[in-house]
Amino acid sequence: MNGGAQAQHGTRLRLRVRGAVQGVGFRPYVYGLAKHYRLGGFVANDPQGVLIEVEGDNAADFVEALPRQTPPLARIDDISVERVAPAASDAFQIRESGRGQIATRIAPDAATCPQCLAELFDPKSRFHLYPFVTCTDCGPRFTIAERLPYDRATTAMKRFPLCEACAAEYENPAGRRFHAEAISCPCCGPQLSHGLDEIAAALEEGRIVAIKGLGGYQLLCDARNEATVGQLRSRKQRDQKPFAVMVAVADAAVAFAEVDATERALLQSVARPIVLLKSRHAVAPSIAPGLDRIGVMLPVAPLHHLIFHALALRDAPGEVAHWALVCTSANLRGDPLLIDNMEAEQRLAGIADLVVTHDRAVVTRADDSVLSVVAGRPQFIRRARGYVPEPIRLARKVPPILAVGGHFKTTVTLTRGDEAFVSQHIGDLDTAAAIRFFEETIDHQTRVLDVEPVAIAHDLHPDMASTRFAEASGRPTMAVQHHHAHAASVLAEHGHVGPALALVLDGYGYGSDGGNWGGELLLCDGAGFRRIGHLAPLKMPGGDRAAREPWRMAAALLHGLGRGNEIPRRFSAHLQAKYLLPLLERADVPVTTSAGRLFDAAAGLLGVCAVQSYEGEAAMKLEALVRKASVLDGGWEIRNRVLSLRPLFERLLADGDAVEAAGLFHGTFAAACVDWVVGAARWLNVSDIVLSGGCFLNAHLVEQIEHGCRAARLNPLRPRQLPPNDGGLSLGQAWVAALTLAPQSHLGGST
Repeated sequence: MNGGAQAQHGTRLRLRVRGAVQGVGFRPYVYGLAKHYRLGGFVANDPQGVLIEVEGDNAADFVEALPRQTPPLARIDDISVERVAPAASDAFQIRESGRGQIATRIAPDAATCPQCLAELFDPKSRFHLYPFVTCTDCGPRFTIAERLPYDRATTAMKRFPLCEACAAEYENPAGRRFHAEAISCPCCGPQLSHGLDEIAAALEEGRIVAIKGLGGYQLLCDARNEATVGQLRSRKQRDQKPFAVMVAVADAAVAFAEVDATERALLQSVARPIVLLKSRHAVAPSIAPGLDRIGVMLPVAPLHHLIFHALALRDAPGEVAHWALVCTSANLRGDPLLIDNMEAEQRLAGIADLVVTHDRAVVTRADDSVLSVVAGRPQFIRRARGYVPEPIRLARKVPPILAVGGHFKTTVTLTRGDEAFVSQHIGDLDTAAAIRFFEETIDHQTRVLDVEPVAIAHDLHPDMASTRFAEASGRPTMAVQHHHAHAASVLAEHGHVGPALALVLDGYGYGSDGGNWGGELLLCDGAGFRRIGHLAPLKMPGGDRAAREPWRMAAALLHGLGRGNEIPRRFSAHLQAKYLLPLLERADVPVTTSAGRLFDAAAGLLGVCAVQSYEGEAAMKLEALVRKASVLDGGWEIRNRVLSLRPLFERLLADGDAVEAAGLFHGTFAAACVDWVVGAARWLNVSDIVLSGGCFLNAHLVEQIEHGCRAARLNPLRPRQLPPNDGGLSLGQAWVAALTLAPQSHLGGST
């Protein structure tokens, strides 16, 4: 809180509250507080957030109390206070929203609150069994908002005039639905296309059901029915990629996974993300083939609760606890989440046996967020519904920058003052539909935030769709090297200033020298960086194809160890194996320093995964085998700050047990990275160590490298509010571009 005004008798104070304070019940909260302290004045939404004026003897007490018991979804960033001329007003009013340039924000969507849930199942409530019950403490926000200020007229609810009962609650400052913009009831609100009994019957009979969720369509089916799950995989063309499951309540999750206190709290949070948990393998085997973790979530919207309720009514009492439903995005492979009713009915006809629509529009699509608990802290894997559009607070105000991410797991970031707004997960820019979603997201974000960027930051790779968008924009552009952006993302969210050493372990990034980078030691300072070291280069026979076929990386490893003659025998199942040795002998075969390709090589060598059906499959299945990590003495070499794991791979070739070998690979690679980092940090006299890149989704790697850094009295920094993968890339691009335009410090290097 800032401002030094102190209320005296007859003093009037003006307060400006900034943050997520619109559409979350903040004005009725202020109204009640002002009434409690017997103050005159008013409260109103405006483009800056919430404007308050209070007048009376207890104004100072009001100012002191204001931040203490705010509504559940409110987030206060700043309160400024100034003295203004008295108006001799005894009454306190809630005024209409003001207009002007926007400087506030929309709150994220929130899961159904306990009060609404109680009404949902109360036969005496007018919201009994109504799938769209909501209040200021829960329900859709971001996904139904067209622009700010957040009023009903600027949301998807504008086409639903309030009935008399809803209007009364909407206008009642003492109730929790005062200006709840999504309020509706069976008399005046959205309606489902199908009854709950029909939905439950379909699920019970082993059919696949599509429903319209908060952020778009989802596919549901019985997660215990192997035949149904297999059918879903076949129809959705999703061979091996894991599905998430939804259970009715947190207590039900323990039947399917191990859940500790931190994980339970995450499951039950208002964001309701998917949480990766240690699987008990109690669902259909094809839910998460070859993996030891399963994604679990709890009901988000009233419709989810009602489906479980309807299933319970069809079963014996208490049987609902045994239900687990696959809950996955309803989209065709590579395309974004479906949100349009007509399009969903057409495009899901070959996937879902029943398509359940409703007439409340989804303005902005948003997938479910995915997190895991690593080293005792939540870690994002995918950041979307429930967390977006909460901004990342920056260390200082920066120029307005649009950053457009990379190609995989794309997000975009728009800066405004000292805030960086990172979009929801957009996905891979492989299809025309995905690129349209990418462009729609940029348009929506700039319109909602009312910001015109002065420059666009993009990846250094010249042939990405995001790069082409930036270059075609007509605005000044700035290319940021991929792994530098990974490091800068972490530095930005930590508010770190000064030099830092970054260990970036990733799959692929276009290097400053045009090479294929991915296992890098970078010295970062301000807008610059210098490449200090990298993993030993490994050939990629077949180029990008080698990234999809781990057996090829394993073959390159054999060739590098002088055992190329073993390739045809070891990989005889692959017709191209007999041609690979001559290819590897050529001088023009591309090479990579990628950490991700090392995981692929290990998985291919151990027979864990020869061909990937989704990105990261080989590494995830290799991680799932680990029972205990161990370290091979002398398992690595560091020469001129180039890290080679040649001794480790020679040992893996002699090790016949894949489980033991997986533990040895993880433990040795982590120990090697710690040795590498500690040596470079002491040479450079740097103590802050950034850990970023997609490989840091691996829990064993994170825990061991973080522990090793701390043991060496170094300060490891890893992502807290964004994923370590390419989902955090756009924030790093924006931060580098902002520092370039308004520099504080410089370091020689390439950006």
